[in-house]
Amino acid sequence: MIVLLLGCNNDDGGTPIPPEPEIEYTSGSADFTTYVALGNSLTAGFSDSALFIDGQLASFPTMLASNFALAGGGEFTIPLMADNLGGLTLGGQAVRGNRLILDFSSGDPTPVEVEGSGATEISNTLAGPFNNLGAPGAKSYHLLAPGYGNVAGVALGLANPYYARFASSGTATIVGDALAQNPTFFSLWVGNLDALNFAIAGGDGIDQTGNLDPSTYGNDDISDPNVFAAAYDGILEAITANGAKGVIANLPDLKVLPYFTTVPFNPVPLDAATAGLLNGAYAAYNGGINQLASLNIITAEEAAARQISFSAGDANAVVLLDEDLTDLTGFNPALINMRQATAADLLVFTSQTIIGTLANPNDPTSINGVAVPLADKWVLTPEEQQIATQAAAAYNQTIEALAQKYDVAFVDAKGLLDEVNETGITLSDGSIVTSDYATGGGFSLDGIHPAPRGYALVANEMIEAINAKYGSNLPGVEPLDFTGLYIK
Repeated sequence: MIVLLLGCNNDDGGTPIPPEPEIEYTSGSADFTTYVALGNSLTAGFSDSALFIDGQLASFPTMLASNFALAGGGEFTIPLMADNLGGLTLGGQAVRGNRLILDFSSGDPTPVEVEGSGATEISNTLAGPFNNLGAPGAKSYHLLAPGYGNVAGVALGLANPYYARFASSGTATIVGDALAQNPTFFSLWVGNLDALNFAIAGGDGIDQTGNLDPSTYGNDDISDPNVFAAAYDGILEAITANGAKGVIANLPDLKVLPYFTTVPFNPVPLDAATAGLLNGAYAAYNGGINQLASLNIITAEEAAARQISFSAGDANAVVLLDEDLTDLTGFNPALINMRQATAADLLVFTSQTIIGTLANPNDPTSINGVAVPLADKWVLTPEEQQIATQAAAAYNQTIEALAQKYDVAFVDAKGLLDEVNETGITLSDGSIVTSDYATGGGFSLDGIHPAPRGYALVANEMIEAINAKYGSNLPGVEPLDFTGLYIK
């Protein structure tokens, strides 16, 4: 037998250089043998407005599992989609679209659905169990809801199309399917949709604070903080009952998400002639508002906020409906709740598909956002922002308190994503991950979910918290190994 020894000496032939000692990774007081991940789209690896194989393989739980494997962790199974398109069908009919890609054909990069027919049929159920139990669309209380994975309930809006693919039965719960695996470790990141769906819909839902019956909630409603607290406590009580340890994370601020920060409040270009025509058209509205202010029907401040004025240039504010304005239609039906947007308003990402289009294809003057005010669903007003952020703040207080109650590792995901948004995070090659839409590397093309590189930052934050809590020495992952933007 011939044994070749390579790389044992330094360049000048002197004293041999000893090899780097191999690191022995340990789980500390944790046990990573059976790891389950509970949550929603953030746990599943959702990005670019869809769930697809590459995204699932780049989920933060998959990254955690790869580290856990270094210290006794076992197999980590995933209910993989059928392809990398991401579309879902039920009975052959499309119920979810494909993932987004950037289309450069117009010269201006635009997110569009990738072409093709998704092959993931919801009724083709998978045989588990699965360690990644993330169900896109799930709110906190859904993790405890029997029947949330019933295929028969999907068409009725009573079940989750993603969980229906891999639920152990039509009456199962996500937490129950987790417990059936006798987990030794878990991650839980859920609750963002309890308030975020309201914001995504431009505040078009209902604040259900005071209503303790989540079965009466709509998809875009805000969950009562007590309902959230009871659900979160119930999840942790169940999952830790047999001694499992874990890591939980709080919820990000909606104002860091590109979905709310990409479309400016003043995107309307006008020439002087068009601006003059519009000002003439709104003169009666402005005059009527001022008249009612002079009669003390509304304040001077509200009257000023409701004045609509355009000028020549590229930065005219859109016109919108605001339900929080005083209803003046009883005095004059033409004085609807209308004003121009300000920098304090957040236009949702999808508003760019309506601004500048015609409300009436046969009327070239019926321009949405200019002559026709934008509906409530396209704009998150300051009042609506406050409703959503107050709810999320209450949820975060609950999460941090329950981390202490159940003695599990806690991750400040809100602080991490605040940093991505405010200063960016510098990687080992000097590049910086930011929240800039499409180019920042932190968020995917839907403007809500992280890109794989953003998920890597979350995974490392979790690993740091796990090491600190349980005395493990896991190495984390290299964010540069994961893409900041999927290229077609």
